[in-house]
Amino acid sequence: MTKAPEPPASGVPHHRVAIIGTGFAGLGMAVRLKRAGLDDIVLLERADEIGGTWRDNTYPGAACDVPSHLYSFSFAPNPGWSRSFSPQPEIWDYLLRVAKDEDVVRHVRFGHELLAAHWEPDANRWRLETSGGTLTAQFLVSGTGPLSDPSIPDIPGLERFAGTVFHSARWDHDHDLRGRDVAVIGTGASAIQFVPRIQPLVRRLHLFQRTPPWIIPRHDRPISGIEQRLYRALPVTQRIARTSIYWARENYVFGFAKNPRLTKAAEALARFHLRRQVKDPWLRAKLTPDYTIGCKRILMSNDYYPALTRPNASVVTEGIAEIREHSIITRDGAEHDVDTIIFGTGFHVTDIPVAQRVHDAAGVALGERWGEDAQAFRGTTINGYPNFFLLTGPNTGLGHTSQVFMIEAQIAYVMAALRYACRNRLDRIEVRADAQDAYNTWVQNALEGTVWTSGGCDSWYLNSEGRNTTLWPTFTWSYALRTRRFDPANYLLRRETPASRTAVAA
Repeated sequence: MTKAPEPPASGVPHHRVAIIGTGFAGLGMAVRLKRAGLDDIVLLERADEIGGTWRDNTYPGAACDVPSHLYSFSFAPNPGWSRSFSPQPEIWDYLLRVAKDEDVVRHVRFGHELLAAHWEPDANRWRLETSGGTLTAQFLVSGTGPLSDPSIPDIPGLERFAGTVFHSARWDHDHDLRGRDVAVIGTGASAIQFVPRIQPLVRRLHLFQRTPPWIIPRHDRPISGIEQRLYRALPVTQRIARTSIYWARENYVFGFAKNPRLTKAAEALARFHLRRQVKDPWLRAKLTPDYTIGCKRILMSNDYYPALTRPNASVVTEGIAEIREHSIITRDGAEHDVDTIIFGTGFHVTDIPVAQRVHDAAGVALGERWGEDAQAFRGTTINGYPNFFLLTGPNTGLGHTSQVFMIEAQIAYVMAALRYACRNRLDRIEVRADAQDAYNTWVQNALEGTVWTSGGCDSWYLNSEGRNTTLWPTFTWSYALRTRRFDPANYLLRRETPASRTAVAA
């Protein structure tokens, strides 16, 4: 890949590729670019360290629910995982190590939160306004990810609460929970991990549950020193382990997307797990879902249910009416005295925050263009926003396996597009509107009848109109096949001219 023209005398830095975020997506993109010989890149990071969601989520018990060997880059295996399901500190350390080993850190601009990105058609570039200054880039890649901005529900009275309030993704480690009356709002993947850790500390734990999750046992174990030495000495053995985990996870699609009746075995396992750990029939009824397993994210835990059976814990299923200075009032009129509120209410997923900051040539924000219906071609490129690539974009999320696999497939697609542009001296690539529409029609048709759209639940996979703009509808290997090569017939392409070269430089 050739280097972009030198920046103009105005002093505004210009780069061939700018990347937003330094989590798995941003780092993976940077590594692939550097390995291809492109050094003229910059990564914009709003924090003071890399790592994305695995840097931010430091709540007690934070860990991955995808096996370690699969939840890592294929090009950077880690033979030193300590457990079959990695804890947060190890994943963060892995990302730090990859960034250092691949010489990515020197390209990162810390404290540079993207405030606005504007496409400048005359100059054929993106102008990026950040909290650390202005820069431009010919190509822009968003790697912010769907789990980057916490979502806190709009509950009446929250602003007047006199105690301590925080989201699990912004854990307040200075706030001592010992002896506290704590409310946990939300029962998602984060809550089932931190609730067992804080329950022994607090005086009272009130868990406010809107919808109970399906929970299955977590088959976690230490990875022995012998295994680690084997992986180091014979890397092929770890590749075999990774491949076997991958195909085992792919089998879940048969139940989730092809024949939901096949999920009955998983549901039976989850019901047995609940009966074995919760003997009280009244509490067990509260914790039993009434929707098809897989409709919402399936969770794994061995200690969540036992924590809720303890004398100091209670599960509140009545909706919250309001929050007062020292209590939470539910719709049945009951008052629950609390001095701490912890939100485990997830993230902005269907309303991707970065979309409000990326603008087309007319100044229209991508989020405004989308409204409630986020869509992109291959989940990656968007008509009206040239030279822009969105990693973990619409309908690239997963309900059964590692998101890192999809990220790498998208990165391969972006690399193919950039190589094509370089070989053919193109300075602008933009997906055709008809190609984007046809692709998204296929995606939505493929989602019909899957457990994710017809399983009888209100999940974070769906937007406010009930449309699934989050998940990929079938096997991940089929997505990887679709993104192996760049498909120029689906794009509007502009060949570089002397005038455009001058515009980029100016």
